[in-house]
Amino acid sequence: MTRIHDVEVRDLQVNADERGHLVELFREDWELFDPKPAMSYYSMTYPGITRAWHRHNRGQIDYFTCPKGRIKIGIYDDREDSPTQDEVNTLVISEHNQQVVRIPGECWHGFKALGDKPAFLVNMPTNIYNYEDPDEERLPYDTEKIPLDWDELPDE
Repeated sequence: MTRIHDVEVRDLQVNADERGHLVELFREDWELFDPKPAMSYYSMTYPGITRAWHRHNRGQIDYFTCPKGRIKIGIYDDREDSPTQDEVNTLVISEHNQQVVRIPGECWHGFKALGDKPAFLVNMPTNIYNYEDPDEERLPYDTEKIPLDWDELPDE
């Protein structure tokens, strides 16, 4: 798989002991976070639900991680000036595969909750959400404009 230009993935260290575990999601000294997040939020998604597609047109970058459950992330690059134009990337991240994924906002992106339990997504975007003028363009998850089958799992 060719990684889409400006998409980056960082494995997260799970520090586990008899009490449970601790995982750092953000450190300003990680090169991945350039630019740095401006806010963070989490969403809970029921099993089998797909939240896609959307993109941002004002320079936002999203940083996705999944501390609970399992999700399939889809990213589609239709940027005219990109060396990976028309590429699709899929990644599966989960509580058992702790990673943070840097997603250039100009790329179409979304995710699907896998398995039989709700999935939690943490996003740390670089722009503050503007309730009066959201920076979001949307397409339905099953659009024919993006060549991705949400039911097909990528090689892991």
